[in-house]
Amino acid sequence: MSRLTGWWSGRGSAAKVELYTRWSFHFFLVIEIAAIGLVPVADSRYNPLVTPLGLALTLLVCAHAVLNAVLSSRALDWALDRRDRPVGLATAMILLTASGSLTVLALRATGVLDDPSVVAAVVTGLVTFAMGGLVLCARRPRRMLYVVPAAGLATGTAVVAMGAHPGEGLGYVIGITLGGGGLAAACGFSAWLMKIVWELERSRDVQARLAVAEERLRFGRDLHDILGRNLSVIALKSELAVQLARRERPEAVDQMIEVQRIARESQREVRDVVRGYREADLRVELEGARGVLDAAGIDCDVRSPFRSSAGSSGLVLPGDVQSALGWVVREATTNVLRHGDARRCAIAVREKEGAVLLTVENDGVGSPSGPGGAPGSGLAGLRERLAAVGGTLEAGPGDGGTFRVTARVPVPRTEVTG
Repeated sequence: MSRLTGWWSGRGSAAKVELYTRWSFHFFLVIEIAAIGLVPVADSRYNPLVTPLGLALTLLVCAHAVLNAVLSSRALDWALDRRDRPVGLATAMILLTASGSLTVLALRATGVLDDPSVVAAVVTGLVTFAMGGLVLCARRPRRMLYVVPAAGLATGTAVVAMGAHPGEGLGYVIGITLGGGGLAAACGFSAWLMKIVWELERSRDVQARLAVAEERLRFGRDLHDILGRNLSVIALKSELAVQLARRERPEAVDQMIEVQRIARESQREVRDVVRGYREADLRVELEGARGVLDAAGIDCDVRSPFRSSAGSSGLVLPGDVQSALGWVVREATTNVLRHGDARRCAIAVREKEGAVLLTVENDGVGSPSGPGGAPGSGLAGLRERLAAVGGTLEAGPGDGGTFRVTARVPVPRTEVTG
């Protein structure tokens, strides 16, 4: 079943909205052919077995529907900045709609096509469906508020000019204005919604990158605060030691000893900063994952002994194990946000058979970078970190269309209180 639905479930939210929008526009092709193109052949007088006129009208509608579908697809690409504006296709659509409508009206005026219902269906349908494709090509869709009534008025004028009753021409104006306006509004709104969803997707990616940039800035600020102060003191005391040494004062040795002490202290402080940057605290990562996922509109359920209240028992894990599991939480949370389409995510830490199990399961589909990626990133990086503490990692589809990441680290459990 997963293979059958993978083409859909493997897409993100924006890609799903785009796919749905595109196929909705393509479905208009079927609607136009079924609702309008079959009208001429449904009348026995214009059946293709009797006369080629019915078939010709049907082929006209089919060609119009296909061109409109292609125009809609290219216009959506233009709306997403993937290709140039399809001016040529839009021009062809206008010409085909105008020439086809005038030809049908001329056939009626000359008596070749004497069924008003067939004429009304074909002409009104051509103009109405054309509005749906043309609105996608408009730089300012609001202009269609004028274009649609103008198209209806032009069609009604042409109908009256070819000998029809003014009341019939008014019917064309009303039908095209209402039908074309409604279709243009629906198509324009769908395209606008698709663009908004893609912008939200890009903003989510930018937010993730900003978080990384902020962490780098924090790291740089911490290094600056430590090294900037200590290096200034080292420079000052070194200069003082030089001056004292030139005067052959014994205090020069004391100053250099102080410089050596400050240098070693700086090394220790830098190591502490780097260690804090590289190592992930499991408790902090669990709370951070909950906050980030909740902010993204994903219901996050975290179950961990680290959340137990004071006076209750819980797991005591070595620092290296906490760091490795913290990285699993961090990486899995990132992939839920960036690669999946989850609405719910469950994170659990528990003891089982002399090992600590960490599971991150979401109802979207998203996986970290594969082993073929760079070392230290994605699945490969997580496996390396877990292997260093004797742990293993499994990632893949779970029950009910979920995606599950499971980390297992063998470690003795110690009960603590308070």
